[in-house]
Amino acid sequence: MCRLRDCSVCECPENEFPEPFRKPYHKGLSPEDLICQEGKPEAAVDRTIDTKAFRGWVEVDNPWTNDDETDNAEMTYVNLQLNPERYTGYTGPSARRIWDAIYTENCPKYPSKEFCQEKRILYKLISGLHSSISVHIGADYLLDEATNLWGQNITLMYDRVLKHPDRVSNLYFTFLFVLRAVTKAADYLGQAEYDTGNPIEDLKTQSLMRQLLFNSELQAACPIPFDEAKLWKGHSGPDLKLEVQKQFRNISALMDCVGCEKCRLWGKLQVLGLGTALKILFSVNGQEHPRQTLQLQRNEVIALMNLLNRLSESVKIVHEMGPSIESIMGGQHLTQNRQGCPLHKWLGWQ
Repeated sequence: MCRLRDCSVCECPENEFPEPFRKPYHKGLSPEDLICQEGKPEAAVDRTIDTKAFRGWVEVDNPWTNDDETDNAEMTYVNLQLNPERYTGYTGPSARRIWDAIYTENCPKYPSKEFCQEKRILYKLISGLHSSISVHIGADYLLDEATNLWGQNITLMYDRVLKHPDRVSNLYFTFLFVLRAVTKAADYLGQAEYDTGNPIEDLKTQSLMRQLLFNSELQAACPIPFDEAKLWKGHSGPDLKLEVQKQFRNISALMDCVGCEKCRLWGKLQVLGLGTALKILFSVNGQEHPRQTLQLQRNEVIALMNLLNRLSESVKIVHEMGPSIESIMGGQHLTQNRQGCPLHKWLGWQ
């Protein structure tokens, strides 16, 4: 439990929830129960949401993530646009322990030649996600709390990501992995219902999704950015998949231990997005089911698309700012030419 003032959250009054989302347990709350006692905006989650309803989605277990929160009476809804991924002040031993546990318990840095490709991929995915989170923290940082001045912390971006070529490489790898999942599920995502009760916004959402999913330039430039067919082969393939699934579920569970609520929100969202990408690219329960139809929950699609957005923004920041930051900090680690299809040889994917 986080006891820092920065981690407190102001609850929304009942009238800000869409009518279909209102549950009987909400009606017993008094106005006093919904008052935030204290808290700073950096780490607090803004729970204000538009009065829109989502329909037409199914609930299907994902073997890559924990499903213990489904129908939890304590769940609530948040507007992600009001809760951007940025610096929150959550640092120190508590934050380090979470990442240390994720790496040491589930995906230690496997030497490239000693472990199978599947296990190395888990490390690369988590490292890439970690790098992306660090880039966003550094790109939107509270430079001066007294004046509420926000800006770029290039020292943080350099120290945590840019001076480590493997972390930059893993960021690109994770972006390609998620991009491959989205393009593979293009037909499903293109036909899914995006019905929120706002016809104008719904049409805009459908149009934007199709522009992304069926982008001819993207398809021509990178027909197969990640080849999942090369994995889980041989006699030990099914058992290996179950083992990696178990490790990833543990990573998903560890996100519940994050002390800062806004950090936990984005951590869990992006881990769910990565789990959704794994679900799309690989069989759903450790066995091959070539005839099984893909089914996704609404939250899985939301998490997947937000993760792709976060990763693409991180790649853009590294591509555009990396060389100048390297020059300022005096490093020579970052490859400057990153044009065209994302870098199979540079990523080391064979």
